[in-house]
Formats: sequence, structure tokens, C-alpha cells
Amino acid sequence: MKNLLQQITDRVSTRKGSWITLSIWILAMVILTVAVPSVRDYQVTSIDSLPEEMQSVIASEKIEEYFGDSELLPAILVLQSEDEVLLEDLVTITDSIIEKEFEGLKEIVPMGKLPEPATNAFFSEDRTTAIIPANLDSNLDTKEVNVVLEEIAAIVNDQTDLNLYVTGPAGIAVDTTDLFTRADVVLILATVGIILVLLIVIYRSPLIAFIPLLAAVFVYQIVTQLLGLLGKSGLLMSSQSVSIMSVLLFAAVIDYSLFVFSRFKEELKHYEDKYTAMKVAMRGTGLPVFYSGGTVFLAMIVLFFANLGDYQNLAPIFGTALAVIMISSVTLVPALFTIFGRKSFWPVIPKVGDTTVKPNSIWSKIGRFVTKKPIVSLLVIGIFILVSASYNVNLKYEFDLIKSFPEDMPSRVGYEALEEKFAPGDLAPTTVLLESKTEVSEENRQALLDALASQDYVNTVRVDNQTEDGKVLSYSLTFDDSPYAIESINALEVIQEKADEILNASDIEGTLYFAGETASSLDDRNTNDRDLIVIVLLETILIFVMLIFLTKSIKMPIYMMGTILVSFFAALGLGMFLTNLFFGIDTISTRVPVYAFIFLVALGIDYNIILVSRFLEEREKHSVREATQIAVASTGGVISSAGIILAATFAVLMTQPIQLLFVFGFIVAVGILIDTFLIRGILLPSIIVLLEKDKAKKEM
Repeated sequence: MKNLLQQITDRVSTRKGSWITLSIWILAMVILTVAVPSVRDYQVTSIDSLPEEMQSVIASEKIEEYFGDSELLPAILVLQSEDEVLLEDLVTITDSIIEKEFEGLKEIVPMGKLPEPATNAFFSEDRTTAIIPANLDSNLDTKEVNVVLEEIAAIVNDQTDLNLYVTGPAGIAVDTTDLFTRADVVLILATVGIILVLLIVIYRSPLIAFIPLLAAVFVYQIVTQLLGLLGKSGLLMSSQSVSIMSVLLFAAVIDYSLFVFSRFKEELKHYEDKYTAMKVAMRGTGLPVFYSGGTVFLAMIVLFFANLGDYQNLAPIFGTALAVIMISSVTLVPALFTIFGRKSFWPVIPKVGDTTVKPNSIWSKIGRFVTKKPIVSLLVIGIFILVSASYNVNLKYEFDLIKSFPEDMPSRVGYEALEEKFAPGDLAPTTVLLESKTEVSEENRQALLDALASQDYVNTVRVDNQTEDGKVLSYSLTFDDSPYAIESINALEVIQEKADEILNASDIEGTLYFAGETASSLDDRNTNDRDLIVIVLLETILIFVMLIFLTKSIKMPIYMMGTILVSFFAALGLGMFLTNLFFGIDTISTRVPVYAFIFLVALGIDYNIILVSRFLEEREKHSVREATQIAVASTGGVISSAGIILAATFAVLMTQPIQLLFVFGFIVAVGILIDTFLIRGILLPSIIVLLEKDKAKKEM
């Protein structure tokens, strides 16, 4: 691998090679842009996440099998008034909607045809809020759903003074699409803007800011078109995955560009010819940069082994992006810097004979301190990590997606109105399906109802439906709390575990199945726990093996992986503490720890690779202490600046109106800063000084 990379970078670093390389990238971008649709044409708001063998999925399929078409998209029309919602208004609204016969609207409760006592169930106790359930065709795309909901809203606005909020799956889908449509533009502009500003502020050179961003634009356009090819072949991509990919792409390209330009600048102080300087620079940094990209690539490919569709969907998206980024880091990036040469650093142009590393720089001082007092350094950082990681005992998960929406989003306003004005459990009842081998008698049917109703946290149970032969029944079960509350999820888990016991007590021979939001949340939690373990183990093992090949050592990968793993737990704990302290967020999505682990370990190990590669290079000529000091001083500037830019780039996710992305971006930003300044700069060097021995001592 090293020889192959060296041959590639040697050719790219020549006058002819750099221009040919740039021409190939331009040609590839133009061809893909013209001939292939963009990834934007295949983005969806959500994908099926749970595997087909999960209990809630099987239960839903059986309900559809026994009781007909369940392919409906529910919409709950929440109507509010400052005084009182009148039945006459609801009758007017539903009659008008039925009369219009909107395409895609399957059914709506006909308020005018219900006896008045039956309509009371659709009003809150104080009569200020009312609901009208409706069902849309689930085959409608989100744009078509939005058209139907807008037509309904027009009727409500024209014929009443009521405030309308549409919630339920239909309203949530429309709002989610709206959020990500607005967010994508803001995300890209904010990412490019903050990178541009930071590069200019840190390096005080316009071209240093322009060249990496130019490379990132090339890579971004090619990746989005390649993903368009995958989309055309049938792969659906969630908007959330594509948004995170965009941030990762810009961050990684900038990171690797900085590593290349930093070494290039160093070699320009030794060589007058820019082509020779780049050739030598890439021989020193090409392999570490390529391996750095490889660690992130492996981390993304590991996601194929997850069971949840959300994680599996990330694998081809991020894998494609990283493959292109890896290639660009050893071709496009050095080609661009070679073409611009010393002008890249204007107005502070490096000259032959300039000092490579200033002895009074902050990282030179840190390098000297760490190598002189490694035990003190280790203890100080170790205590900080332990204290930060200890907050993880307070980790609480949130299963209610809509709670991560902005407070003024219609679907959330409507949802919270339902939560406040109606019984929380009524928001999404759990369907309990009984599949019996024999006809269920009236007595046994009631016995099962009573057994279910007697379970902890269960509020109400009623018979919902049954087949003609009486062998299959469905019950509608509600809990005391919201269907997404931890208490409800835990209660359902207990009921599932006691299913056989409940059936025996009811003198029924059969099987119970559970479907609905609570059942799906339970399956999601259990599958996520499994995926977290698998992803952590596989990613750790794969990166560890890769590091063995890079360092030709067993001990060094242990140091590197060990420090990154403890850094992750510190980042997760400290990140949650700070989000609670500053933003009042005390719960996180189950996806956040997995996403954070993938990115923090994969990206954090990059900085360790750059440091250790330089250490191994210097160790050939110096003692362990001297090599460590030189490595810290030489790589400190570029890694700290790259870390600041990378952290700021992920912090851009905090501009997003989705709480999951907000918390994820903040935790990753915190973790990257910990890796940049504490792990790479102090903890890992102190471990190397304490545990590595000089070659001369080994020979003795």
C-alpha cells in the first residue's frame, strides 16, 4: 500500500501530473453532473427502521392480514378556540371536506352523522379543543399529503374562526420535510461560511481558505451525483443522513487538506522547488492521511452490520463519501496545492531556511512539559476524563420524535394540545392481537380483557375487532402515560414477557402480538442496544487491526484506541451535562450515542494517527522523549487548528431545528476539542513517554 500510494503522490506532485489530476476531477464532476440525477431527487423524510422479524412489525402484518388494509396514513386535525369549539363547526368542516372528495383522503369521521352523545369523545373536557381523525392514502408522497392538508386548512379557515393544527403521522411527515428542506440550505451555507472565516482567521491567508474549500466543492458535487446513481438503482436516502453526510464531507476534506498543506509548508522551508517539496511532503503525510480516511471509511462500513434501517442507510451514503474523500486526499488536494505553490501561503510565504517549528510556540512548550512531567500530565487529564464520563449515569433516552421539533411547528403544537387536553395514552393506543387455535368464548374474551387491564400502568382496554370465526381478536390498550414514555415502554415489555402467563390465566391457547407506537419504541430500543454493542465492537476491532498495519506495532494501537475510547465516554458525559446546563435538554435520542461513537472514534483517531506517524518518523533519529516532543510541537499547530475547524463544522448542526441533530452536533464538537487538545496533545504523548522504551535500551 505504501509503495502504491508513493507512486501516485509522486506523479501527482509533478508539474504535468498536478494539471492532469485536476483535469480528471473536473471532467468527472462535469460528466456526473450532466448524466446523473442528484441525490436530492431520492431523499425521503424517513425509512423503515425496524427489521421485519421484530414483534411489532409481525403484529402489524397480522393485523393487516386479519382485519384488512392497514395501509393508511393517519392525520389528526386538532381544532382550538379561546372560548369554545362548537359541534356545529365540526359538522360544517367534515361535511365540506366529504363533499369536496379530495384525492388521497381515504376517510374522515363524519361528525354530522354521529349521535350527539358519541361526539363528546372528540372534545376536551373544557370544550376549548376538539379533534377530527382522518386517514390518507399511505401511497401519497409528502408533497401530495401537504396538498391535501392545505386544502383542508383552507376549508377550516374559510368557514370557521378555529385554529387548526395537523398532527399524527401525516402532519409529522409534512413538517419533517419542511424542516429539512429549509435546513439543507442553511446547513451548507453555514458550514462553508464558518470554515471560510476560521481558515482566514487562523492562517491569515485567503488562498489557504480557498483551496481546501475548492477541493471540498469538487468532492461534494461528485459524491451527491454518485449517491444519485445509488438512488436511481433503488436506494432510498433519509434527509437526516444526507445532512450529516454533508457536514462530514466538508469537515473531512478540510481536515486532510490542512494536514497536507502543513507538511507542504514545512518542506518548502527545505526545498526551493515546489514539486520536490510536495513530493517529499506526501511521502511523509500521504500514508497517514490515507489511513485516517480509511479509519472513517471502515467505521461507516461497519454500519452494514446494524439491524436498524437508520444505521444501515448511513453505510452506503457515508461509505461513498469517504471513498471519494480518501482518493481526493492523495490526488486532488496535493495537486491543487502544488499548482498554487508558495502563493498558497500569501502573504506569509515560506522561504528556504525559515525555522520549521518555533521553540517558543505553545505546542513546543506543551511538548516539553509533557515529556518532562508525563505522570502529572496523565493524572490531570485522567481525572478530567473520569469526572466527565461519570455523568453518563444520568443518561436518559427520549423516544418521542416530535418532542425534538421546534415548539411552534404545527404537528408539535397539535400533539401537545392532545397531550394536555386528552388522556395521554389515547394519543397512540397499543393494539393487542390474540391469535387463538380455537374459537374464543365470550367468557374467555372478557377474562383476557380483565387480565390485560390489571397490568401495571395500563389505563383502559377494550375489544376492537374480531374475525368471523372468533379465533382472532384485537384489543385497544392505553397506558396511564404517553405512549412514548419510558414507563409505558417498560410496562409493555413486562406484559410481553408475561404473555403466556396472561393467556393461561384466561384459559386461552394461543399467541399475543403487540403493535403500535409503544411496541415499535420497545423494539427500537432493544434493537438499538444490540446495534450499539455490535458497532462498538466491530469498529474498535477493525480500526485496531488497521492501526497495527500502520504502526507495525501492537502496543501503539492499544495506546491509541484506549485513549480514544475513554475520550468518547468523557465527551458523551460532558456533552450531556453542558446541554442540560446551557440548553435545558436532559434527554437524548437513542441514535445520539451511536452516531457520536462512530464519528468521535473515527475522526478522533485521525489526530492520533498524525501524531504517532510523526513520532515513529522522528524516533528513527531521536530518543522517545525527543521524538515525542518534536511530534507534539510539529503536529500541534495543524491538529489544533484542524480540530477547531472540525468542531465548529459539526457545531453547525446546532443551527438545525431538530433536537437530535442539535445534541449530536454539540456532543461531537465537544468530543473533537477533547481529542484535539487533551488526548492528542497531552494524554497520548504522556503514555508514550511512560511506556515506550528507547531502541538502544531494548538492545541492551
